[in-house]
Amino acid sequence: MWRLADEMNPPGIGCRGMEAEYVRRFHLHEPTENQCSSAVFKHIKAPVHLVWSLVRRFDQPQNYKPFVSRCIVQGGVGIGSLREVNIKSGLPATTSFERLEHLDDQEHILSIKIVGGDHRLKNYSSIVTAHPETIDGRPGTLVIESFVVDVPDGNTKDETCYFVEALIKCNLKSLADISERLAVQDHTEPIDG
Repeated sequence: MWRLADEMNPPGIGCRGMEAEYVRRFHLHEPTENQCSSAVFKHIKAPVHLVWSLVRRFDQPQNYKPFVSRCIVQGGVGIGSLREVNIKSGLPATTSFERLEHLDDQEHILSIKIVGGDHRLKNYSSIVTAHPETIDGRPGTLVIESFVVDVPDGNTKDETCYFVEALIKCNLKSLADISERLAVQDHTEPIDG
């Protein structure tokens, strides 16, 4: 069962057709009985190349993820690379070990899997995609982040999804703020329609 969180559509309404198509094409998770899965959408007023330049940096998630204090990649960055992510205080974790599963600069797809750490996100996998769109006559980007994760003992699927969605929404808000600030500095011109 998918949950969809989109700031442009009220709860219970679902997502627009194009967003649903992107989820069907790129966000392939098959949750088991004891897992939850969801997709979070963020519309960013910055061109896709600019947004993607931040998202694709497996070695520097702290560039837009406010809860990450440090990241160390073991070896070079490529499919199968491992990173150790240090989490800022205030969250119920200090370290996460993550593997790069997929990186596609043409389709703008990044997928990671958490393989260890001192947190409750067991069997966590996420896919982030970035899609060009037009917002207010200017180049924009639709970012979709989906995930699947085990539901910890003592929690419900809704509680688990709500917690992970809240973290993702915070990350995507930060990504939007940084990208939009960079886009203003870049003087992105309107799209003639």
